[in-house]
Amino acid sequence: MSREKITEETGTITDGLDTIQRFFLRPFFLSFTIGIPFCAFKLLFGITALRSGMQEGGIILGLGAVIVLWATADLLMNVGRSTLDLLHVPARFEYCTLAQLGRFFQMPLVFLGVDTLITFALICAMLWSGWIARLPPAESILWYAATTLNLISLSLVSIYTEIRRTRA
Repeated sequence: MSREKITEETGTITDGLDTIQRFFLRPFFLSFTIGIPFCAFKLLFGITALRSGMQEGGIILGLGAVIVLWATADLLMNVGRSTLDLLHVPARFEYCTLAQLGRFFQMPLVFLGVDTLITFALICAMLWSGWIARLPPAESILWYAATTLNLISLSLVSIYTEIRRTRA
């Protein structure tokens, strides 16, 4: 894949970046290490909210349903972006529904940032509410895997970027 193609697909200038740095910017890597884990967090929060809503009733049931639908749509978009990247086909859609909405306003990255903020808030709500303890074993493993993948990849990118910066 040429540098021009990567720039066209991600909107990121890749001149002067090495192969590893360009890999870190590929839609496959971004979806696999950020987008899909975030979808897992949203999905697990939504499922847990649905379970709580069925027991307690109220608005939490509707909120859970909306979040499950949102997470599912975002998951399909991330899998689609990854697949198209592996096939070297430019995607005509964003990583998530909020960023897609942001495209309408010519600022998808701002809306992607809002999506990130909301996802972090859902993670915090899951932890601080104690709902994390309600996850069955299989869902706990998914939560741990998403957390591990996201945090380790972030650390690796940060370490590699800092090594490159100090050697420059």
